[in-house]
Amino acid sequence: MSQFHDQTGKFVFIQSSPPRRVVSLVPSLTELLYSLQLEDEVVGITKFCVHPEHWFRTKQRVGGTKNADIAAIQSLQPDLVIASKEENVREQVEAIEAFCPVYCSDISNLEDAYQAIAQIGMLTHRSAKAEELIEQLKANFAQLKPATKKMRCVYLIWNNPYMSVGGDTFINDMLTKAGFENVLQEKLRYPEIDLEQIASLDVEVILFSSEPFPFKQQHLEALATAWQQQIPQQNLPLLRNVDGEMFSWYGSRLLYATEYFKKLRESLFLSDELIV
Repeated sequence: MSQFHDQTGKFVFIQSSPPRRVVSLVPSLTELLYSLQLEDEVVGITKFCVHPEHWFRTKQRVGGTKNADIAAIQSLQPDLVIASKEENVREQVEAIEAFCPVYCSDISNLEDAYQAIAQIGMLTHRSAKAEELIEQLKANFAQLKPATKKMRCVYLIWNNPYMSVGGDTFINDMLTKAGFENVLQEKLRYPEIDLEQIASLDVEVILFSSEPFPFKQQHLEALATAWQQQIPQQNLPLLRNVDGEMFSWYGSRLLYATEYFKKLRESLFLSDELIV
């Protein structure tokens, strides 16, 4: 039996401690559960929980992050469900709470991610492994030297309309650590933006995330064409597809983020040409 407050301030009471049947509705935290060696305990995941790949193939899926299958979750008889304030729907989380304890994360920066890792480690009786992971992550980020030149950027997460990220998001914190200056950091959450606005903000690089909208090469080319037609008097910023997992996943995927940021920084900061 264990009890404490999660990151939303909600009291979580778990009758079975450690929990023996866990459902995760958060892709990045599903991978964390794998890193904490909860192979047998995790019985359900979402269709977006692609890491680890063998869990994606073998674990029962319970819908998506925004359209969880409540009946399927209940049928698994979990004693703990992992959710996220941002990624999951409040009404669905409340429906799950009627029959199962729910741990809900609320992560806006790297420190919040460390706290979630520690809390989930404590909940699942994997505190030692969680602390080991946190120490490794802290060491990795400590070795990521501050950029000598921060590039002014817009980070796009959605197409038609274009949507970006504000200063109160985890992605913004990762952009800063990666060596970028988010020109929309004074905005909140996920503001819409158009080409004229981007042009007015003196942007040096536009980053196209691989998620939640899966930007591809053709989307960069479409923006370049539209820019030349609508704003021919201004030079086109650098354009780059980026791995959205490195900027938005806050579990053990963070182990790969700092090396990715180093390589991205080098490829952009040393280039004088359009990179696509």
